Formats: sequence, structure tokens, C-alpha cells
Amino acid sequence: MNLHEYQSKELFRGAGIPVPPGEVASSVEEAVQAASRLSYPVVVKAQVLIGGRGKAGGVKVAKDLDAVRAAAKAMLGTVLVTHQTGPEGLPVHQVYVELGSKIAREIYLSLVLNREAGRIAFVASAAGGMDIEEVALHSPEKIIRVDIHPAAGLQDFQCRQLAFGLGLSGAQVAQFGTMAHALYRLYLECDASLVEVNPLIVTGDGDLLALDAKINIEDNALFRHKDLAALRDDSQEDAMERRAAQHDLNYVSLDGNIACMVNGAGLAMATMDLIQLHGGKPANFLDVGGGATKERVAEAFKLILSNPRVTAILINIFGGIVRCDMIAEGIIAAVKEVGVSIPVIVRLEGTNAPRAREILANSGLAITPASDLTDAATKAVKMAGAHS
Repeated sequence: MNLHEYQSKELFRGAGIPVPPGEVASSVEEAVQAASRLSYPVVVKAQVLIGGRGKAGGVKVAKDLDAVRAAAKAMLGTVLVTHQTGPEGLPVHQVYVELGSKIAREIYLSLVLNREAGRIAFVASAAGGMDIEEVALHSPEKIIRVDIHPAAGLQDFQCRQLAFGLGLSGAQVAQFGTMAHALYRLYLECDASLVEVNPLIVTGDGDLLALDAKINIEDNALFRHKDLAALRDDSQEDAMERRAAQHDLNYVSLDGNIACMVNGAGLAMATMDLIQLHGGKPANFLDVGGGATKERVAEAFKLILSNPRVTAILINIFGGIVRCDMIAEGIIAAVKEVGVSIPVIVRLEGTNAPRAREILANSGLAITPASDLTDAATKAVKMAGAHS
């Protein structure tokens, strides 16, 4: 679960991490009132859960109340499209009005999980700012990484290593160490998967200040954080992915037209790869899980059918824990309930697979069987093309 900038900065303040003063506003007048309590210039920032806001017009510097009013009016109630959102964009329901800062330098700093090492890692670069992705792509030598041992925790020498690598000196080294320890504690306490400051700036007075804040919370840990779970903004999430989560389905929307329903993440990835290999495009990643029930399969079927781009459905189930005959019954129930006018290709293997094929064959429904995964993928691509 991702937090908005203003929510992340509130957590930063609580952790003792210095951020500029600012207030969130849901209307133009609230933005004007917030600016009147600050001094000028102020920065008006669209609150959307995506990067690239600045280049898309979602961050504006305002030197007076009229400029604040104009900036807030231009953002609130609109859809912000950035290079990360795709053409559909994200709605802007709030703006964050923040005191402007004098920037001497911009630094990138984040805490993430290094899955290869099995440790939390600080990632930093003296080349911070909006184009950090370009730095990582074209100048990876400018990226510094420090892995933190889970038993020892963050050490002072690691903070100094990062600070010196970022070109900080004097009192800035001690400031950075204090901030790094606070960020690490916050990462652990929130069960975060990402804590990012981009940019962390050196002000005109030589102090460190978190000019932006981004926190992602691990979804599987939200049951421990009711207060953080309450901060979720459903309007920023894919509606189908949100609906899938309500039924314990792992779903990710994609751009293609061949819907996939698979049990197991690895098998789902292989299924999508084969669709691509044979010239098709998957419409989604959907893992119904190893312990799928008949009801969950029916919900999964209804979910993928709600996508208007879908012109064929490929169901690829390997029955281990979950029985194939139960999957077959779920497919039939969903088809009868929803009504299907597009091709459905089914490959079932494993526990009770012969019985499942018999159930599907006797259903009277237009379901195309597949002998193996390659056969299923080729049939899906061909039938999707014919139906589009």
C-alpha cells in the first residue's frame, strides 16, 4: 500500500526527520488558506500515488495568493498523466501546499529490501532529483548501496560511508547520521517495503531537509497497522485490482486482450510468456492460489470478464492442493451466471483432471480443451484474434 506525500511527511515529522512546513488541501480555498499561514514562495503539489509529477505539471511554485489559487484550480478535480501512469492518469483530489526551500544540492536516498542479500539496504546517489532513474540506467557507478545486517542494525560507520560518498562534510555528516537512523527505525516500525526521499536537499544554509517523501507499506503486514491501513486511498488504485484483493485474488491489470486465470505465480508468469511467444498479449496476471475454492474461481472468472478489452480467456490450472474438478465446477458456475460470448480455452492437469475434463465436456458450454500449455497458448492467440 502506497502513502501520499503529505501522509509520508507526517510520519517523517513524527520520526524526527526534518521536512518543510506544509498543509494538505482538498479545495482551492483550503489551498489559499494554507498558503496564507506560510511565507512565500510556496510550492503546490498534486497528491497522486505516482512519480513524474513535476514534469507533468503537478508541481508549481507560487509567489502570491493568486498564483496559489491558479495552481490549485488547475490541479484539483483533474486527472494527472505522467510517464508512469499511462494515458489513463490518476485523479487529483488533494494538493499539498508547502513552504518553498532554497536548494543548494539534491540527493537521492531510499531504504528498500535487497532480496538477493536478504537484507534492508540504503540506496543513495549524489545525483538526486527527478531523473534518478536515468542515473541508475546510464551512470550506475553514481549509485551507492549499503546493506544492513538484521542482527546488528544500521551502524554509525555505514552512515558515515554514505555521507562521505554523497559529498557531505562537517555538521552535515552528523545530521545525515541522525536522519538515516530515523529513516531505518521508521522503515522497521511501519513494516515498509520502501522509504524514499527524492530529493533530500542541502539547503542554502547547509542543512539537510527531506523535500519529498514516499512510503510503501507491505500489504501482508497491514493487519498490524490499522492506523496506516486507514490511510489507503482507493481512488488511486486500479478498480479491478482492488476488487480482486477483496476476494484474496492476486491480480494485476495489463494491456492485452487474452485474460489468464492460473493457480500459482510461477505458472502464471510462464503462461503469460507463452502467450507473448506465440504473438498474443495477456490482459492480466491472475493467480487464484493453491487453495482456491469454487466460489473464488467464480469470482475470478467474473473479474476477468469485466474487462471490455478481453477477447479470449485462457484457464491454466495444475491441480495439486486444489482439485481440477472443483475448478471445472467453478468455471461452469461463472459462465452460467455471467454469460460468455468469447472463447474460453481450458488446460487442466493434476488431481482429478480426467473427471474435470468430463465435467466440462458434459456442461453443454462452448469451452475449448487444450492438451498442454503450448496448445492452450496457441489456441488462445488464434481465437482471440478471430474474435477481436
